[in-house]
Amino acid sequence: MNKQELTNLVAEILSQMNEQQPMVKGSDYKTVLLQPDRHEVAPVDTGCACDVTALDLRKLYLTENPENKEKFARMKEKTPARLGSGKAGARYKTITMLRFRADHAAAQDAVFSQVPEDYAPKHGMTPVQTECSSKDEYLTRPDKGRRFDQENQQKIRAAIPGKPRVLIVVGDGLSSAAITANAVDCLEAIKDGLRVRNIEFGPDLFVRYCRVGAGDAIGDVTGCELVCMLVGERPGLVTDKSMSAYITYRPHTGVSESARTVVSNIHAQGTPAVEAGAYIAELIEMILKKKVSGVGLHTGAGA
Repeated sequence: MNKQELTNLVAEILSQMNEQQPMVKGSDYKTVLLQPDRHEVAPVDTGCACDVTALDLRKLYLTENPENKEKFARMKEKTPARLGSGKAGARYKTITMLRFRADHAAAQDAVFSQVPEDYAPKHGMTPVQTECSSKDEYLTRPDKGRRFDQENQQKIRAAIPGKPRVLIVVGDGLSSAAITANAVDCLEAIKDGLRVRNIEFGPDLFVRYCRVGAGDAIGDVTGCELVCMLVGERPGLVTDKSMSAYITYRPHTGVSESARTVVSNIHAQGTPAVEAGAYIAELIEMILKKKVSGVGLHTGAGA
């Protein structure tokens, strides 16, 4: 059989297969189409599958024939946890698995992607970089993400003359998506709150390849009284855009982790960025008055 005859044979077999319906376990094959709640997803006219990331997990209720759907749905609105996912035999439903994989992919993208190069100058921040030279080194050498080389220390000194009382630092951390989504709004809300309270603050810094401890190194260089570090947190399956604020009084290398006051879960589904910024300004005022942050703030330590 030559090449042309083989080609013709394959084409004939494929043609016959298209004329027949596939069989599964001796039963007629029936295509099962996803039928999302009409209130959750707009109809798709292109014939393509819907964007599963557009579905609100708090409203996505897939359990068939529930005993009390209304009560469970009200409870589910309070959490983005994957509850009421239903099942297909002993397995997850297709839409549940697709959403899980989409959220996992978004989390990976947030870790490995970079904050744009023009982000800092566009928002009036001075860009500096830790001792990490790449994203791979940042992920494998956390210690380098807490230190600056001599060149970047000089940049910090040049950008921040004197000893400012408060410094607000934005660091990319483990989620670039969290910073691009939340940092600017939160930063502006913090600064507005500090102005109202007549609390002086220095110029804004942006730190690439940043760990929380980089704020301690900035304290060493500048001698500031307080550092507030806004940093992208390790993304999870609920959101890839979660940011936290780490506030440290008298920051210096070697400070205890328990000496930090943390405001976490700053994102659209948690604490909105502007609301978090207003609260952080209030916290900064309290910390400056009591001259202590972290655990000591809540145990009556300090002034």
